[in-house]
Amino acid sequence: MILYRLRCSKGHEFDSWFKDSKTYERQEKKSLIGCAVCGDAKVARALMAPRLGTKGNKKAAVASNVPAVADPVPTAPSPEQQQMAALARKMPKELREALIKVRAEVEKNCEHVGDKFADEARKIHYGESDKRGIYGETTDKEAEELAEEGIEFGRLPWIPRGN
Repeated sequence: MILYRLRCSKGHEFDSWFKDSKTYERQEKKSLIGCAVCGDAKVARALMAPRLGTKGNKKAAVASNVPAVADPVPTAPSPEQQQMAALARKMPKELREALIKVRAEVEKNCEHVGDKFADEARKIHYGESDKRGIYGETTDKEAEELAEEGIEFGRLPWIPRGN
């Protein structure tokens, strides 16, 4: 699996997972990749820094903060959730299944903090709160600020259940 930072022709940036670089190239050529924000099919890879793990640093991996869109109480799907569901239907089956497994593991092993993700990630990073895995929602601006502060986190496509 490989994670790419993508940018649509309207300037929206988002992350997306692919089996490998050839899979990305094949889907991009066929315009099968849509912007997670506006649905635009004109998407290209954006610049991104490599994320290198420290050998043997299992503690950091467990405490890794993973923002993702999730709602523990079933509600009517938001436009973003509807859009993700539409994108998920176009994904290769193996990728969709892998992302559903990732979602299940995140929900099982991490605490949902909702739209307080950025605040809680800072508290954990600066030692004001216990280290633990969390997930929730954050804006692109908040995510950029967290990255500038050196707070490690990841963004995942949040595949709806039952897809």
